Amino acid sequence: MARFITPVALRWSDMDAFGHVNNCRYLTVLEEARVGIMFNAAVDEGIDSFAAGIVVARHEIDYLLPVHYTQKVEVQLWVDRIGGASFTLAYEVMADGKLAARAKTIMVPFDVKAEKSRRLSPQELDFLHKWQDD
Repeated sequence: MARFITPVALRWSDMDAFGHVNNCRYLTVLEEARVGIMFNAAVDEGIDSFAAGIVVARHEIDYLLPVHYTQKVEVQLWVDRIGGASFTLAYEVMADGKLAARAKTIMVPFDVKAEKSRRLSPQELDFLHKWQDD
């Protein structure tokens, strides 16, 4: 399985009153990983259409361990499912090498000017297949 792996720096403001990453802040951690693959890695391969328009349709998160500000956090990301007009990203959030959370996000390509969803292009499909779980 090909995984996109990226470190994510935690911020002091990510902590809650109990001293661990607030559950809502995990969405930001996942977003940073998505930006890495969809806006940076895809653009490096000549695909800028994701950066031009894509929206989140759904998030699903399982919290397994508390994460603290001092821990080294890494997100492993891959494509779990590909449809004609959406795809699902899967994540494992690692804190100091331990699995702290699992998540999935359904993404939908979006035409910003027309204000509606669109189908995935052949180039986008090729890119996503490279990161798909086999």
